[in-house]
Amino acid sequence: MTVENIQFVLGGARSGKSEFAEKLALASFAAMPANSAQLVYLATAEAFDDEMQARIDLHKARRSADWQLCDAPIDLPAMIRAHDGKDTTLLVDCTSVWITNLLINGKDIQLYRDDLIDALGTASGKIIVVASETGLGIVPDNKLSRQFRDANGKTNQAIAQIADCVFFLVAGIVQKIKSAEN
Repeated sequence: MTVENIQFVLGGARSGKSEFAEKLALASFAAMPANSAQLVYLATAEAFDDEMQARIDLHKARRSADWQLCDAPIDLPAMIRAHDGKDTTLLVDCTSVWITNLLINGKDIQLYRDDLIDALGTASGKIIVVASETGLGIVPDNKLSRQFRDANGKTNQAIAQIADCVFFLVAGIVQKIKSAEN
């Protein structure tokens, strides 16, 4: 049996990524020693309007009291390091929103991406990372959208490269596209 420390869940908007990732995290958590296991949700979204707050509330409503919620809209790599542990399962939801936060705050995306990959690669616990696949559509008509699509695509490639397992979701259907055995 192979150990899958980093699992990457990728798909389009409303494809079922987060719910599937939560199930993966709960299965990992359940397999850990009960007295020391931790289940941590690293949320990257911020509620700037009522619609986004409703989305955040929907995600929260699905989770039990077993989950510890930590907000990580910008300093995601630092939050991964702060909550990592051999009996910890971290769920990062989602790096695409994180990329948006970096862009709108004028951050150096390459620097943050490199730090994220380092944090993931050196973690001792289980990590499930969620991201949107944004490269399957048309070329966006404006500079900011193209910057996001490119930064998100490069980040997805970097995460998929180091992930032990990669899942792709389409309309709620899960396909494993990379496994630790490959």
